[in-house]
Amino acid sequence: MLDRLDPDTARALLEWQLEMGADCAVDPQPVDRFALPDRMPQPAAPAQTAPIPAPQPVIGADPVAFAERAAAAARDLDALREALSRYPHCDLRKGAQNLVFADGRPGARVMVIGEAPGRDEDREGRPFVGQAGQLLDRMLGAIGLARDHTDAERAVYITNVLPWRPPGNRDPEPAEVAMMLPFLRRHVDLAAPDLLVLMGNHSCQAVLGRKGITRLRGQWTQGLDRPALPMFHPAYLLRRPQAKREAWADLLELSARLGLPPALPSR
Repeated sequence: MLDRLDPDTARALLEWQLEMGADCAVDPQPVDRFALPDRMPQPAAPAQTAPIPAPQPVIGADPVAFAERAAAAARDLDALREALSRYPHCDLRKGAQNLVFADGRPGARVMVIGEAPGRDEDREGRPFVGQAGQLLDRMLGAIGLARDHTDAERAVYITNVLPWRPPGNRDPEPAEVAMMLPFLRRHVDLAAPDLLVLMGNHSCQAVLGRKGITRLRGQWTQGLDRPALPMFHPAYLLRRPQAKREAWADLLELSARLGLPPALPSR
């Protein structure tokens, strides 16, 4: 049946599977499970040979240490992006379409740190461009901020903890976050914002070492040597519209910290 599908129908079926999160093959080739024998043959006994010595650790192979050296060597944002693109130890890069580095204006007073790219971000190579990104733009616009604002006082710079999309939009794994943290620290140093906005639980875990966004949100703290304000991730607000009242209060707190004139919430 599948070989008789027209191209449009086949494409629609594939896009539906992507929407459901099935964007990774389990096996490189299909396996006919009905053709397998009831009992698999026992493996042959290994030949009696001299014991193989345990492999010695390779100096410099630690992913975090490698990341720290690569990040420290970057003298500007372009060099940091290049260092990330050449980083060999994160397997997420193998399944991603694009490196999602940053968007907005470097040198802006506000730097937003999200969690990881989604499908739209992976496709375009820019953070926060899907539905959650559109909501983020409206939220920032409600207090007079924008990622493309010509005034550095009202501009925003945006990045993520992870620069590559996790398969199926799964949560970042601790090992992945650990190897990306040196790059994130250097990113903040080079972008030089006055303050950070941490969007969601995983950003707070990476930057603050703490989770529990419902308790953390709206309270100023310190992260990466800068004032940091945890907020609900826009994707959470899309699922829980009733939390937008708290998000608006956090935006007003951000506006007050920046010394911006008060604004009315957008409709």
